[in-house]
Amino acid sequence: MSETYTVKVEEARPAADGKPSAGPVYRCIYAKDGLLESPVGLESPWQFFCDSAKRIPNNQMLGRRKVSDGKVGPYVWLTYQEVYDAAIRFGSAMRSRGVNPGDRCGIYGSNCPEWIIAMEACNSQAITYVPLYDTLGANAVEFIINHAEVSIAFVQENKIPSILSCLPRCCLYLKTIVSFANVSSSQKKEAEELGVSCFSWEEFLQLGTLDCELPPKKKTNISTIMYTSGTTGEPKGVVLTNQAIVAEVLSVDQMFVVTGKVCSEEDTYFSFLPLAHIYDQIIETHCIHKGCSIGFWQGDVRYLMEDIQELKPTMFSGVPRVYDRIYTGISNKISSGGALSKKLFEFAYNYKLGNMKKGMPQNKAAPLLDSLVFSKIREAFGGRLQAMLSGAAPLPIHVEEFLRVTSGAPLTQGYGLTESCSGCFTSLADVFNMIGTVGVPMTTVEARLESVPEMGYDALSSVPRGEICLRGNTLFSGYYKRPDLTEEVIVDGWFHTGDIGEWQPNGAMKIIDRKKNIFKLSQGEYVAVESIENIYLQCPLTTLIWVYGNSFESFLVAVVVPDRKALEDWAVNHLHEAVDFKSLCENPKARKYVLDELNSTAQKHKVRM
Repeated sequence: MSETYTVKVEEARPAADGKPSAGPVYRCIYAKDGLLESPVGLESPWQFFCDSAKRIPNNQMLGRRKVSDGKVGPYVWLTYQEVYDAAIRFGSAMRSRGVNPGDRCGIYGSNCPEWIIAMEACNSQAITYVPLYDTLGANAVEFIINHAEVSIAFVQENKIPSILSCLPRCCLYLKTIVSFANVSSSQKKEAEELGVSCFSWEEFLQLGTLDCELPPKKKTNISTIMYTSGTTGEPKGVVLTNQAIVAEVLSVDQMFVVTGKVCSEEDTYFSFLPLAHIYDQIIETHCIHKGCSIGFWQGDVRYLMEDIQELKPTMFSGVPRVYDRIYTGISNKISSGGALSKKLFEFAYNYKLGNMKKGMPQNKAAPLLDSLVFSKIREAFGGRLQAMLSGAAPLPIHVEEFLRVTSGAPLTQGYGLTESCSGCFTSLADVFNMIGTVGVPMTTVEARLESVPEMGYDALSSVPRGEICLRGNTLFSGYYKRPDLTEEVIVDGWFHTGDIGEWQPNGAMKIIDRKKNIFKLSQGEYVAVESIENIYLQCPLTTLIWVYGNSFESFLVAVVVPDRKALEDWAVNHLHEAVDFKSLCENPKARKYVLDELNSTAQKHKVRM
């Protein structure tokens, strides 16, 4: 019988009073005596940064590759002390603009040192930071600014036109824009006409001082409001306190330690997953806590592997779409090699896989073959990799297995939501039989399954299946200004995730379904299909449409039944002949016409293509 990595802390609950049955409550074995909490005196993520800056002021903290004469150079670094000083000054500058503790500050842009500096500036002054991003839809930035009453925003230079275009509809709250770099005189003028001040990065820095008093922090302070997709179309603001973020970061650290990876200032992390999402934000906050160096990508996926080879990271977080691309690239190179090298690779792969299935750690399963056969794959990741993390969507089993065997680093897959402050489950490094699962609960939460009778899922059956429910110390405090939506998902203290899980004999969780008709694509993006179907149904050529997606692909597919009369009328005018409906549906010109009309409808309703 295989070892189990969870402990039961509460018995199952039968169905009663209209509530479905629920299975037993489980914790991770590393939290069997109690859930991890943020310790007394550790009030805010700011203390993580503050402590590291004092401990290792001259260590490299944030790095990016400089471009000169169209050529990309090596990484250029800011030290912990330099970032600390910048954060203090920007925090002071915000206060000089009338932004006070508890007010909201937007951060809009892709990963770069300025993003982290803006976040830490907010942390220093107990200002709530609100990531702004446009993947939630055309009007999402405008909606978030107004809903969260954002009064100041740090904005990437190439996003300033986007902010200015929505400014007439959100200047009631937004009064200050700070560019990550420069701002043109015409952009300043456009903002000023609406009563909004616009600053370059350097200009705003000059408004601040190092000699400023920092306000006290409390665990209950709102650290961030992160907006996530809502099934109705309006994003929902997930409220996360200092306490939740601190506890999550400490739990990440604990899980690293118990599975053999001790993070330190010797480590380097490669930053490319969006900081606007909680997943990467928690990992980077953990890196700051441990004094690691964080190197940012150029922002172009074509040069992702080149950036990795230049940085030589020891830690890497990815999503299935990225890992799948890496897997495909490596597989194609192996396939194009000679017959002998392919045979050698297959032998080495199967030999090491067999040893890992027997329970051997990946670094001891075939060390000689690692250096002879798999070293080139390790070099593709820079040659120093010690930990790989995957989240945001399920990782295909064949990709997970391949990377576990060949990359030279333990790969762990996790599961989490913005509402659970990132990871709430994680697989354990070198526990091979957790492959294909999201592992065990993190040490800050406990979990149970609740039966979903209408879908045939029974949490009390011999193979327990049901909706994953969570409670603990890293859950969100509710949806901002939406107590109605909060009450829908938090019932009797349990957060209902909407995901259907199945407990495995070893205590790991496997995600098998989704309760609501909302898909998470492989890049981690949620899509509410009903709203998409409703938009396409407004196309006069559509009578029925069915949209489908899953977490293993980055796109949606649809089956469309065209309106018979409308299509036949078009055929008479454009094909100049009567064609029966079946043949018409197979006609390339008719199909192009329908597709063009569908795309036109999508563009009219600002569906992101």
